[in-house]
Amino acid sequence: MKRRVAEMEAEAAKLREMQASLDQARQDLSDDKEDVDNRSIFVGNVDYSTSPEELQAHFQSCGSINRVTILLDKFTGQPKGYAYVEFSEPALVAQALVLNDSLFKGRNIKVEPKRTNLPGMSRGGRGRGGGFRGRGGGFGGFGRGGGGMYRGGGYRGGYRGRGRGGYTPY
Repeated sequence: MKRRVAEMEAEAAKLREMQASLDQARQDLSDDKEDVDNRSIFVGNVDYSTSPEELQAHFQSCGSINRVTILLDKFTGQPKGYAYVEFSEPALVAQALVLNDSLFKGRNIKVEPKRTNLPGMSRGGRGRGGGFRGRGGGFGGFGRGGGGMYRGGGYRGGYRGRGRGGYTPY
């Protein structure tokens, strides 16, 4: 019995060590991702026929470029109309921002610093749901128990407002 407990303790120690190494690797990866994001820019309103080489040539005057990524729709394979350009140094991002609203292939491109997405953070809205279903009714919908826009019916029906229904002007 004591031998079995000792084996379990050794296994638990090994698992703690593996978890610590995974946590360290995750921290290193997130630090590296933030570093890459600090050296990158977002380029919007990119012509759909643009190649990465053409985009790199447009931003070559700003400095050394590590990578150009043109995002594609995963279902159709067609370009989405925006790209990311990663520079070798964070100081080069400021020089690239000067090219905001410059003409590239007949379009005024939008150049902004790349933002770092924070996991777990929702985009806009108040709390859960957000958007047009924020607080109370809003979209209309005559669902079960809803009664429409003026009774807090909400988009999917049911009770969604504050108070006990009644008139909600907005």
